Amino acid sequence: MAETRVDDDLWNEFHRVVNMTSRELSDWLRTRSAHQDTEALPDEAGTPTGQQVLGILRKRRTDLDERDAQVMQSVVNRVHAQRRDDLEPTSGQQNWRHRLMSLGHDPLKPS
Repeated sequence: MAETRVDDDLWNEFHRVVNMTSRELSDWLRTRSAHQDTEALPDEAGTPTGQQVLGILRKRRTDLDERDAQVMQSVVNRVHAQRRDDLEPTSGQQNWRHRLMSLGHDPLKPS
C-alpha cells in the first residue's frame, strides 16, 4: 500500500471536527440504518462517507492513503460549512444533527 503523508493541519482539524469515537460512530451508523423491516450488515451500515470516516478512525496515521486524505478534507469542509469555525455544543434540527453525526460530528458533544 502506498503511504500518503497527511499534513499536521489536516490531521488535527479532522480529529477536532470528528468528535465521535469509532465505537460511537459505528453504533450510530448501525442505528441510523436499522429499519422496521430490514437492517444493514454492520460493516455496510450508514452512508459511504460515514463508513470511510470509520475506516480512517481505525487506521494509524502512517497507514492512510490518498483517498483517506481526500475524505478527511471533505469531512472537514462539510462540517465547517454546517458549523463554521464555532464547534461549541449547539442544538439544531434533528435532521441537521443526524447528517453531521453520519460524518462523525455530534454538534451536541463538546469538541
